[in-house]
Amino acid sequence: MSSVNRSTCLMALVSALFAFSSGCASAPVRSGGPPALTAQETAVVSQGLTDASVRYTGQITGTATGVVERADYELVADGQVVKTGSVKLGVPFAPGTPADFSIEEKSAYVKGPDDLARLSAQGGTVLIALRGTLVVRSGDSEDTLPFAASRAVRVPRLPEIIVESLDAARYSPEEVQINLRLGVRNPNPFPLRLDSLTYQVSIADRPLEEGTAAQADTVDASATGVYPVEVAVTAQSWGPGVKALISKGVLPYSVKGDVKGPMLQVPYFLKGDVKLNVSR
Repeated sequence: MSSVNRSTCLMALVSALFAFSSGCASAPVRSGGPPALTAQETAVVSQGLTDASVRYTGQITGTATGVVERADYELVADGQVVKTGSVKLGVPFAPGTPADFSIEEKSAYVKGPDDLARLSAQGGTVLIALRGTLVVRSGDSEDTLPFAASRAVRVPRLPEIIVESLDAARYSPEEVQINLRLGVRNPNPFPLRLDSLTYQVSIADRPLEEGTAAQADTVDASATGVYPVEVAVTAQSWGPGVKALISKGVLPYSVKGDVKGPMLQVPYFLKGDVKLNVSR
């Protein structure tokens, strides 16, 4: 064979090998097993009386380059699905290098006033979870990975209405001024939003004063909001027998109403006696 023919054959062989190797590089091939979920947890970012924000954090590890494309999920509270959704993630990962991703969702976990009252009465904790399926692409393969992680939180508890303080001053045989301070006690580890606190105050079974306090107010976590109410006991407000009533030195009282907020309506009734101070 001539030297020209040998050179021609050698060049053709090199070109064929180059073309073959170039074609292989353009088609991604996944080696080893599919990507795996190697860590996961759920954290409660914030909690209110009727809703909560939950963050799920996961970690993907693969044997080839890939991307966590999206998550289809459910938010579950007390064993019930309260919200569903889908979120695009687009989180890339490299072979053998864990990649972190997260999902955050906020939803009401209480169905209504009756459900809130039930949870408050049962006490303890309630599980809140994010669960669903991850769509992961690696090379030319697509995998779906199930995920689920939960967190126990204290159940929401209804507020308690109390008489924070009560005193009365006798200005004359026919006039007493009562200073009543109603308290809304928040037993929860989060702020409590109030829309209103209504009250009707009666002295010796006669209604004397009514109104609304705590409008669009918030009671801090594990604190008591205090709302003053003033009641004048006079001949004009109570009636002509007020002098005999005041002379006893003790006035029986009662106060009733309700406290309202988001998915919240708690009635209350309080009663007792107030001793009269000396005349000012």
